[in-house]
Amino acid sequence: MTGDRDARVLYVVVCAAGPAPGVRTLIAAARADGWRVYVIATPGAVAFLDVAAIEAGGVPVFSEYRRPDQEKRQPPADAAVVAPATYNTINKWAAGIADNYALGTLAELTGQRVPLVVLTSVNDALAGTRVFARSVAELRAEGVRILHPAEADPASPDFPWHLALAALR
Repeated sequence: MTGDRDARVLYVVVCAAGPAPGVRTLIAAARADGWRVYVIATPGAVAFLDVAAIEAGGVPVFSEYRRPDQEKRQPPADAAVVAPATYNTINKWAAGIADNYALGTLAELTGQRVPLVVLTSVNDALAGTRVFARSVAELRAEGVRILHPAEADPASPDFPWHLALAALR
């Protein structure tokens, strides 16, 4: 539904993790559900994405702050999905570190109480640390919905992009 200015706005924040190239699955499903999608990639995630293909499909991709003399590039979000969400991004976000455009955006969305859904992409060793558990608890206390894909279907090798939209419904 790109071009529909009345559509709900969804920011999809993508981190540098193995499932990242598959984000087009989430984008297509979100657009089919009536969302106007804007992708915000962490600096590391840009290398994982086919930015040209995503943008050719009518979805803008941002990874850097705009210059002060530039107009705002996207409308305010009605909701956001962070997927795949890495250990690094989750910990920085929970600690209030906003050292890139994606994290700055997440900090603002959290403060604005915009609905946020996270699909983690963290291995068992990192997910088992106290630091990660504390960060997840901090974000949940802020109202962020955090989903661990392995808990949904441990037998599936596919990243469950569909869970993000289901959590927003």
